Amino acid sequence: MYHSITSKEVIEKFNSSINGLTNNQIQERLAKYGQNKLIKTKHFDALKVFFEQFKSFLIIILLIAAGIAFFMKSKMDALAIGVIVVLNAGIGFFQEYKAEKAIEGLKKMMVLKVLVLRDGRVIEIDSKKIVPGDILVLNEGDRIMADARIIKCNGLKVNEAPLTGESVPEEKISGRISIQTPLADRTNMVYQGTDVILGNALAIVISTGMKTEMGKISELVQEVKPEKNPFKDKLDNFAKKIGIFIMMLSALVVFILMSTGSETLQSLMVAISLAVSAIPEGLPAVISLGFAFATKRMIKKNILIRKLPASETLGRTTIICADKTGTMTEGEMKVTNIYTNGKINPIKNKELLLKIGILCNKARIEENEKKEYFLGDPTEIALIKSAKENLLNKPFLTKKEFKIKEFPFDSNRKMMSIIRNLDGKAISYVKGAPEKIIANSSYELINGRKIKLEPEDKERLIKIYEEMAKQGLRVLGFGYKEINKTPITKKDAEEELIFVGFQGMMDPPRKEVKKAIQLCKKAGIKVMMLTGDSQLTANAVAKEIGLDGKSLNAKEFNSLKDKELFDMIDSIAIFSRISPEDKLRIINILKQKNEIVAMTGDGVNDAPALKRADIGIAMGIRGTDVARDSSDMILIDDNFASIVEGVREGRTIYENISKFIKYLLSANFSEVFLVLSVMLIWRNPELLPLLPLQILWINLVTDSLPALALSTEPTEKGVMLKNPSKKEILNGMKLFIFVAGLITLLIGFFFFYQNITNIDKARTMVVTSSVTFQMFLVFNSKTTKSIFKSPLNKNIFLAIFISMALHILALYSPLANILHFTTLNFTDWAKIIGMTLSGFFIMEGFKAIKRKRR
Repeated sequence: MYHSITSKEVIEKFNSSINGLTNNQIQERLAKYGQNKLIKTKHFDALKVFFEQFKSFLIIILLIAAGIAFFMKSKMDALAIGVIVVLNAGIGFFQEYKAEKAIEGLKKMMVLKVLVLRDGRVIEIDSKKIVPGDILVLNEGDRIMADARIIKCNGLKVNEAPLTGESVPEEKISGRISIQTPLADRTNMVYQGTDVILGNALAIVISTGMKTEMGKISELVQEVKPEKNPFKDKLDNFAKKIGIFIMMLSALVVFILMSTGSETLQSLMVAISLAVSAIPEGLPAVISLGFAFATKRMIKKNILIRKLPASETLGRTTIICADKTGTMTEGEMKVTNIYTNGKINPIKNKELLLKIGILCNKARIEENEKKEYFLGDPTEIALIKSAKENLLNKPFLTKKEFKIKEFPFDSNRKMMSIIRNLDGKAISYVKGAPEKIIANSSYELINGRKIKLEPEDKERLIKIYEEMAKQGLRVLGFGYKEINKTPITKKDAEEELIFVGFQGMMDPPRKEVKKAIQLCKKAGIKVMMLTGDSQLTANAVAKEIGLDGKSLNAKEFNSLKDKELFDMIDSIAIFSRISPEDKLRIINILKQKNEIVAMTGDGVNDAPALKRADIGIAMGIRGTDVARDSSDMILIDDNFASIVEGVREGRTIYENISKFIKYLLSANFSEVFLVLSVMLIWRNPELLPLLPLQILWINLVTDSLPALALSTEPTEKGVMLKNPSKKEILNGMKLFIFVAGLITLLIGFFFFYQNITNIDKARTMVVTSSVTFQMFLVFNSKTTKSIFKSPLNKNIFLAIFISMALHILALYSPLANILHFTTLNFTDWAKIIGMTLSGFFIMEGFKAIKRKRR
């Protein structure tokens, strides 16, 4: 309602004044309204986040196994499983906690100081202390920190993209407007989280904190449930299959043992031990640690992972939907083309054009701690930088030219002019829309001479301008004239100009993005540009960065039905003039096509789409708090190329997860089948090839450090030359698991049969051969290529050394009595190493055959 009444009435409603609030009023209102800050309706609940880590079928199976083991008086087994489960939960919790703290750090880095009028004085305060009724003093470059009604303004333009998604700065007024005017068109209002691009204003605060428009959206967004992570889904499906298979095998083991005369308690203990052996209980912890290592590497590449599985999912992303401005581009306007003196991009005689760009300009430079800060309209800043880069240094002029008068830009004239005094002469410097400058020019300056502009000359200049515009450039025209009369009117200043030239500018693509786009193509990842900018600009940037595909503007997009969009979306690469709501629709269509979608966003209205995407990527520099809180990861440098580096890291994680799953399952199931085979052949419970504690010992020694070492494998060459994987976790590794498991089973069976007359010796040989072969199997699992062509990983050697040292310690220490081990001699070790080493070479041969077939 405040937009529909006069500013005077608004001031009266808040019991304020044009001089601002008094100190007493401020204290009363702080107590009444609270601090001006966005509040999370859902806080970081440490206990809740910790228990969230247990929401996995695999973890539930482990907890059940631990419970059964405890009640079956196998407290050591229960304790071991419990430690693994808690370790896994701790790793996941710690990462989310670290990410939350990092986000808090990003928020603290934001500039939170504002200028207000209080007791008739302009003072700087912390933005949290703004209260309703305060008078904000707004200048170019300021972030607006509360919702406010404009009282006075001078050429005010505000970038409201974080709130509305519209990238074009909004011109503001101070007068009243219709009460039916929608929020995005309320030109006499300014809103929290938006930025002053040009001009200045006084505005009275009408709402703070969660009562602002930003706060209302923030509250709604926090109620939206994020999408379930695809990797968690896959892991749960994998765990369910493993769990069902293990339960069936365990039931079969119990049946066979009891049918051979084994006691019920012993049968159950063997079944539980085998179940615990078959279940890769170390898998959740190893996965979490693998994610943790990866997130540590990612932070060095300007990617902050908020939730551990997001790093892996990024590696399987099939489509990246990215913003243009600031992500694919540098995020600032730069002059890239000029026309002057009858030539495009001349080496000489361009000083006057650059000079007019500076003198007809309201942007300013401020210096602080030996650094320069540019404040003002991005277009005008680009003109100043263009002059500086072309050797016109501050103060840019050899002689002072004092400003006499200014005629600001307006949407009707589409130009501005500033009249300056040079040696007693009044000179009008003018810039504006090229067609207007050309129409108002009577001459063109060529080689220092005024040449009369004929109609055909103007047509020629229009064509030059249009050619520059087709390149996606924002083009401005420049002219000047001497004035010999007073007073000076707009007509005097802006008609019969001497045309000097054009400056064409754009937000140029980041240099590294083109290479990143090419890498995405090789990696089978489709890139889509979603921008609020014009189709012409979007197409020009797309051409520069090598982004191929159809281009669709908002009008064309909105004319399509979902079915039509579904059918043609694969061919589209560029969406222009897109709103945040359109982004959500695009993601929904892509997800219907079973794509794994990563999407970037920075505004409040991007938050629903960030949550809906499989990977929501918020901007660290330009992003709003709401966008960051809705994301799975944060792009600290806002750079598209960093996303692609993250994909590489994500693929490395996925490859490494595949490696240690392959390793863990290969040997674990062989122990189950060894017990089944022996029981079916001999049907004698006294000839059990592995005791429950021995089964758990094998697991302890082989499933922890070696698997963890595999998660530290470096990125393999060619990882970005494969298409993203949409398949189940076990895809492509089942045959490897079968062959490795069969070799383990045969080796174990051989040593058991050879030593069957000495059951303790037989079991010791089975356990030791299993442990030794699995140490070799780590090398087989680390790459699908030949192990002899794979780079060394010192972590694997260290893990194997520790694991073997632990087993040798168990064999030749009092621990042997607890585990029912006997001492092995040199001949025993020679047989074990010979057999297991043969198994290693068989596996390498199997891999070579598989590579050849592929």
